[in-house]
Amino acid sequence: MALFPDLDRDLAALGAASRRRVLAPRTGRDFASNDYLGLASSPRLAAAIDGALTRGVPVGSGGSRLLRGNHPEHQALEAEAAAFFGSESALYLSSGYAANAMLFETLPQRGDLIVYDELIHASAHEGMRLSRASSHPATHNDITAFEDVISSWRRQGGIGRPWIALESLYSMDGDQAPLPGFAELADRTGAILLIDEAHATGVFGAHGRGLSAAMASRDNVVSLHTCGKALGCEGALIAGPAIVTDFLVNRGRAFIFSTAPSPLMAAAVRESLRILQDEPERRERLDALVAHAHRLLVPAGARATGSQILPLVLGDDARTMHVAAALQAQGFDVRGIRPPTVPAGTSRLRISLTLNVSFDDVAALAQALTGEAQ
Repeated sequence: MALFPDLDRDLAALGAASRRRVLAPRTGRDFASNDYLGLASSPRLAAAIDGALTRGVPVGSGGSRLLRGNHPEHQALEAEAAAFFGSESALYLSSGYAANAMLFETLPQRGDLIVYDELIHASAHEGMRLSRASSHPATHNDITAFEDVISSWRRQGGIGRPWIALESLYSMDGDQAPLPGFAELADRTGAILLIDEAHATGVFGAHGRGLSAAMASRDNVVSLHTCGKALGCEGALIAGPAIVTDFLVNRGRAFIFSTAPSPLMAAAVRESLRILQDEPERRERLDALVAHAHRLLVPAGARATGSQILPLVLGDDARTMHVAAALQAQGFDVRGIRPPTVPAGTSRLRISLTLNVSFDDVAALAQALTGEAQ
């Protein structure tokens, strides 16, 4: 008799629908990671870690930030990050998922409304599930749809504050949010903008400050910058008004009750921010690679996005995983993405461009796609 029959049935159902996940090794040419600038293996980051160890920075923090886990490296990173992103303050957490969920769980209050883009990340949904505020989706990147939700809520007696939640660059579609229009809507409706910059940080904006860099000093903008993608490290930085980070230190359960991130990782993220400023040629090389990929991969079926993320939507779950496996067998690490990560009927290959591949690698992938995805 199975010890966990419900779990067995659930996994079997996932398998029958071609949606069961398994861990796969990292092999082949990298068209799957979010290491957009190739910093994860940077000698400068390795040297920063080595230097931190030499000056006595510990591997572990030993406790939460509110106990003994608050290290000078954490505070130095937060001060430097606030200056880099142009915000009044910054707060460092161990992961983007935890930071994003905490934002939605903690900041909107009872009686408030969260209006969120229908394609927003799962971590935001987790935070909204725990939030005291009500929440409502809006059509992807449709400013009018967001405004209609807020107007309807007001007509029905809503008297709290609206919160507009979106990603600046969407991780599965690769398209950008019309941020200036959303900023104007926030001003007009008294809303706060919650902007997830996870896939834009390091890639877009002056020195890689993100797509919301021009509005970072606004008192109605809170942004999230993950450190495990283009920055090549780990963790996440919440940037915004000082009262927001102060409130999160006092009320954010993911911050209060979690062991602090390694001080060594904080030292590495500090170095990543310096690299963004010192080595603009990384973004220039990525821009050239993205343009090259659009010329070759869009005719092979990928969607033109203007970013480093090019989805190739195949629709059927089983076919998507079959094509991904065929490409992996040819030495291309391309992963299939299925529901619930993306909407039903939109299973896709998520082609991610990083400085870990060459122009020739992109050309070879385009040739392989022509044979496999048609």
